[in-house]
Amino acid sequence: MGDSVVSVSYALKPDPSSRASKFGDNAAKLTESLPFDVGDVRFVLGSGNYLEGLHAAVSQMEVGDERKAVSIDAGAGEYSEGGCATVPLEQAPQGLKAGTAVMLTVGAGQQVQATVTEMTSETFTLDTNHPLAGVRFLMDVSLTAKAPASEMERAVFAGGCFWGLELAYQREPGVVGTAVGYTQGSTEEPTYEAVCSGTTGHTEAVEVLFDPSEVSFTRLCELLVERLGDNVYLLNQVGNDRGTQYRHGIYPTSPEQRASATAVLAAVKENASLGPVRTEVVDEATFWPAEDYHMQYLQKGGQSAKKQAQETIRCYG
Repeated sequence: MGDSVVSVSYALKPDPSSRASKFGDNAAKLTESLPFDVGDVRFVLGSGNYLEGLHAAVSQMEVGDERKAVSIDAGAGEYSEGGCATVPLEQAPQGLKAGTAVMLTVGAGQQVQATVTEMTSETFTLDTNHPLAGVRFLMDVSLTAKAPASEMERAVFAGGCFWGLELAYQREPGVVGTAVGYTQGSTEEPTYEAVCSGTTGHTEAVEVLFDPSEVSFTRLCELLVERLGDNVYLLNQVGNDRGTQYRHGIYPTSPEQRASATAVLAAVKENASLGPVRTEVVDEATFWPAEDYHMQYLQKGGQSAKKQAQETIRCYG
């Protein structure tokens, strides 16, 4: 992760010179669809989450600086007219109406989401562009504090597929940065494909940077246990994901973390039918960051990473 943790106060409104103007009176609601907090936030500078434009602007600022009406991209790419299709109304499923989101199967079984943008007496129009495609925001931002990331505490957890576990930690107050990757293996710079083969000894893991004055390491261990549920009793398995690459564990970076992790797992009693807890506690080995497209994967897909969000985490989109 990056070198600095910044505290920022920022506000967004649609930039009328962009495609935001197409939404008319509803344009003001575009910021409500963003899958992260707007307002007073803390994050690792340059390490994902939030908008790239926010990171870029803050990287050029000093503590106390303030910038007004900075135009930044919404992060959903350009709008493509080719992403729209008008279809005869007789092909519409029952109950379809403008504004409805539907899933389409294209190519070799690939699914994409489309929105019904218009309906007439004879046709309906589907738009496969992201709702924020071509949209820009005007941002007011002030940098209120900046600290070395080394002042935060670091932790590493594994709980099956790393996408869902990362989102759970993103939502936790006091967590200022997350990254997914691979740990506890025997080879250097492993790839996702190699790890999934089960031959490298790595497990999918999440690296967490947190402020111990706001959230304790014990609470982060308890969050892992909550996510796992009865999977704590399964060896090399979480849900339908099986193999050593999906084993679950806590990988302490200090003796204090080891003691806390051991205590949390000791409080999880042996199950009469499932047996003992299988979540391992092993001292940290090298953490290898995963490929960029895995980082904050579920947030990029639109699932909320807002602090204390309660929506169910869907691990595969």
